[in-house]
Amino acid sequence: MKLSIIIPVYNEKDYIEKVLARIESVPCEKEIIIVDDGSDDGTRDILTEIEKKRKAKVIYHAENRGKGAAIRTALGYVSGEVIIIQDADLEYDPHDYQKLVQPILENRAEVVYGSRKLSGENGMSYLRYLWGGIFLTWVTNILYGSHITDESTGYKVFKAEVLKGIDLKSNGFEFCPEVTARLLKRGFKIHEVPVVYNPRKFSEGKKIKWQDGITALRVLIKYKFTD
Repeated sequence: MKLSIIIPVYNEKDYIEKVLARIESVPCEKEIIIVDDGSDDGTRDILTEIEKKRKAKVIYHAENRGKGAAIRTALGYVSGEVIIIQDADLEYDPHDYQKLVQPILENRAEVVYGSRKLSGENGMSYLRYLWGGIFLTWVTNILYGSHITDESTGYKVFKAEVLKGIDLKSNGFEFCPEVTARLLKRGFKIHEVPVVYNPRKFSEGKKIKWQDGITALRVLIKYKFTD
């Protein structure tokens, strides 16, 4: 079973090669689809060289459109049976791929989330993000009758046909609540496995802002009542 690994990238010149090296070290059949979302820090120059020398497909957005837009662009190039969303920093470890994909390989799940809460060894993000994530997960479970522990995790894995079957609308970080809400509303169960998480600081390039949490809440409520 081939994995399609989608990597949205925006201004990650210090991390993209390291992330790619870790992905390449994972022993599985895979394709790597990188979408540069209008980087202006030198990331594009690095990706141009990566595309020449390594087995990765790189697509370039002319301007910054957001994580969700990058993922939607990448879906047009997917040929694998399973899709993994991989952030371009080092907060999530590609060596978790095997346990993320295993429930799908065993036909126990069609959607798998890597839960930071199920692992007791992870570092702690900024408190506002920690509690924001807990709150958004609680809202998700209340609205959709689910029992997940980490709605906003960056590690989301899907059977390709499942993700492609959703007409995604989001451009930014609200991809996460949109896809969660619309999957749950369609009756898909989200299987969770523990993953390694190494939160980075703003000084290291962290981009999500508290305003994105407000947007996520609106999206969760919106898709409860619309499609």
